[in-house]
Amino acid sequence: MKKMLFLFALLLGLGVAEAQKIALVDMDYILKKDPAYEMMNRQLEDLSKKWQTEVTTLENKAQAAYKSYQSDVVFLSAEQKKAREESIVSIEKQAYELKRKYFGPEGELFKKRESLMKPIQDKVWAAMKDLARTQGYQIIIDRSSSKIVYADPALDVSEAITAKLGLSR
Repeated sequence: MKKMLFLFALLLGLGVAEAQKIALVDMDYILKKDPAYEMMNRQLEDLSKKWQTEVTTLENKAQAAYKSYQSDVVFLSAEQKKAREESIVSIEKQAYELKRKYFGPEGELFKKRESLMKPIQDKVWAAMKDLARTQGYQIIIDRSSSKIVYADPALDVSEAITAKLGLSR
């Protein structure tokens, strides 16, 4: 809510200096209408399920090894215990690393989503930019996320601010 109030105040401030033509878009609505986006989501879901199965298999293997270890622990020598414990830890570590590789912040799923999403985003961005230019919009705001997705570069006062702060090149 604070973001919306800030954006409204910002836009109101811009409007005082000069009337701006503003448009709203709903990116969620646009993306849900795009068959390529739906296909991308299905692909990612299938890939995610496949990778989750791999991770679960390793986790189950570690759990089974631990249960076996617990039932055999009284019959094992100190060396055998240590070897079995190391084996279990190794399997658990493999499962953790695989989960991180696939689902971590820089994991394969993130990279795949990014690569599949880029052409869709580029297409939507080009359409918005074209619409902004042909219809005279200077700012387009995504109402589903309260972000400005297009702004006429002429409205950018960043250089003036850096100059005022003495940060210009």
